Amino acid sequence: MTTISVRYIVHDVDAAVEFYTSHLGFEVHDRPASGFALLVRGPLRLLLSSPTSGGGAAAHDLSGGSPEPGGWNRIQLTMTDLESVVDGLRTEGVTFRTELTEGRGGKQILVEDPSGNPVELFEAQ
Repeated sequence: MTTISVRYIVHDVDAAVEFYTSHLGFEVHDRPASGFALLVRGPLRLLLSSPTSGGGAAAHDLSGGSPEPGGWNRIQLTMTDLESVVDGLRTEGVTFRTELTEGRGGKQILVEDPSGNPVELFEAQ
């Protein structure tokens, strides 16, 4: 199985770890420093970095900008019974960026982690 790694810059690594493990089924694989955590969910490795540590601090764009949370690029997690998942997340106080939509390929909705990074929850038809 191929392993996929995605880095998200987050304001608070502890809050992000709590969000991804409590709400989206990730497990902590490694926490070598306070500003970094490596989470796993199946073949996905999610690297959470504060803006001032590790990969967060190492990358600056050519215009002088620094890494920061947010934007619209996102990871997609496949779900079954998405409507029930959404109901549960609403009860738990998770922030949604979009409403549940349905298209030719299935249903999707975007939730936000505590730093505003989007996560797409998707159920194929």
